[in-house]
Amino acid sequence: MIDHAIFDPAKTDPDAERLNREIIAAQAQAPDPWSMPVAEVRERRRRGSLAYPAMPHSARAETITIPGPGGPLTLRVIRPQRKARGAYLHIHSGGWVWGGSDEQDPWLERIAERCGFVCVSVEYRLAPEHPYPAPIDDCEAAALWLHREGRALFGVEALTIGGESVGAHLSVMTLLRLRDRHGLRKAFRGANLFSGLYDLGVTASARNWGEERLVLNSTDIRRFADGFVPEGVARRSPDVSPLYADLAGLPPALFSVGTRDPLLDDTLFMSMRWAAANNGGYTSVYTGGCHVFIRYDIAMTQRALELIERFLMALA
Repeated sequence: MIDHAIFDPAKTDPDAERLNREIIAAQAQAPDPWSMPVAEVRERRRRGSLAYPAMPHSARAETITIPGPGGPLTLRVIRPQRKARGAYLHIHSGGWVWGGSDEQDPWLERIAERCGFVCVSVEYRLAPEHPYPAPIDDCEAAALWLHREGRALFGVEALTIGGESVGAHLSVMTLLRLRDRHGLRKAFRGANLFSGLYDLGVTASARNWGEERLVLNSTDIRRFADGFVPEGVARRSPDVSPLYADLAGLPPALFSVGTRDPLLDDTLFMSMRWAAANNGGYTSVYTGGCHVFIRYDIAMTQRALELIERFLMALA
C-alpha cells in the first residue's frame, strides 16, 4: 500500500527542498546541454557541477575486458575486502548518451563493503553514435559473461543487477533478453531499479514537467529518446520500452523514486506492472526527492542507500 500523503509537497524534507532550489538555480545559469557538441557535455559531466557532482574514483577499481558484440567490452570491477557473498552488475545513467562506468565508484565501493558483493559496472556503447540496440546488446553480453564465467572468477553464486535512470531501463531490458533469448529466468536474483525511464513514448509526468530543469526536464527526456531510438523503431515497442513488455518470470525488484522526479510515473507504473506479474519486490517513494537524488549528500540519500543495501543483502 502506498500512502498518498507521501506526495504532499508540504512533507518534503527541508534539505531536499533546499537542494532542489540550488540545482534549479545552477542549471538555469548553465548552458543548454543540447546547444553543445555531445563530447563537450560528456566532459563537463565528468568534471562535475553543483547540479551533477562528480564522484571520486576508487583506488581499488580494476578493469576486465570481455568479448562484446561491438568489440572488446570493458567492465569496471570493485571487489569487497572480504570473501564475496555475491555480485552486483551495475549499469550507469546518462540518458544512453552521457556517463561512464567510472562515475559512481563510491556507491559501488559501499555496496562492496556493506553487502560483500563484487560490483561490476558496464562500459556500454553510447548513443547517438551507437543507438539501439547497441547499449542493450552490451549489457546483455556483460550479464551473460557474469552468469557463465564471472561467477567462477569471483567465487560467487548470487547475482544481482541494477542501475539508475536509463541504467534501470537497461537493467530491465537485460533481464528480458536473458529470459527470452537464453531461457534464463532466474540467473539474477533481484534488481535494484532507481529513477528508471521505462516508457520511451514518454509518460504523463515526464510530458507535463515542462522546461524547468531539476536535473532533467521534459525536453531532456525526449532528446534522450531521440538519440537512443533510431527511425523506424516504435517508441512504445517492448523492444525499447519495457513498460509494455510481458514481465512474467522476472526476479524481485526494489523500485525507488522521488516525488520531484519527472520520471515519477515511470516508476509508479512499472512497479505496479511488476507486482501484477507476481515478481515480488518493493516500491519506495521519497517525498521531494529529485531525479537520482542519491548523488547528493542529504539525509534522504542515506535512507535510500541503506534500503538498497538491505534489499541486496537479502538476495545473497
